[in-house]
Amino acid sequence: MSESDDLLAALSRAVLEGEESTTRDLAGQALRRGVVPLHIIEHALVPGIRRAGELWDAGEYFLPELVTAAQAMKAGMAVVQPALGDSPALRPRGRVVIGTVLGDIHDIGKTLVATMLAANGFEVADEGVGVSAERFVARAKDLRADLICASALLTTTMVQQRELVRAVREAGLSAKVMVGGAPVTAAWAAEIGADGQADNAVAAVATARKMVGEDDA
Repeated sequence: MSESDDLLAALSRAVLEGEESTTRDLAGQALRRGVVPLHIIEHALVPGIRRAGELWDAGEYFLPELVTAAQAMKAGMAVVQPALGDSPALRPRGRVVIGTVLGDIHDIGKTLVATMLAANGFEVADEGVGVSAERFVARAKDLRADLICASALLTTTMVQQRELVRAVREAGLSAKVMVGGAPVTAAWAAEIGADGQADNAVAAVATARKMVGEDDA
């Protein structure tokens, strides 16, 4: 392996291990050595976060490890993106409005999904918790969002996801709606007319990519 290959491998490990400072340093080193920014993203940052997702799926990574890996990925991207200039690679995969529905104050799962989406190239507007259908729709209009992601952690607040889908359709938005949360199933998503459903943050990224016309490859 060349020195550049070794550096990219170390950068990928730093993302996987959630080492933000090391990720920033190594990304900067790669740029100074003349490694093409897009190459850094495709051969170090993305493989690192993708491997973290695989370990999550396998039950070898837990919430803290996944969060730190996503944060490290974002730190690396913050270093590399300015060097991309006007490259198409700088453009977001899609614009996302995300929040926990009205009446629900659970935040951790929604925040993890938002972090993972941002780490995977989406432009994310996190509206926080207790978000009404009207507010989701207004933000989606303002941002020309491609996706609206709504989390519900209580069975009593799941009905707000139905209200959101109805509001989006009535407003004539082109944005697709993804729903999630502990009690939310694919059957529920189909019943309310949502465009997608995800059980966890890794699945949410894969679903979001498909919803904007990409394969999760």
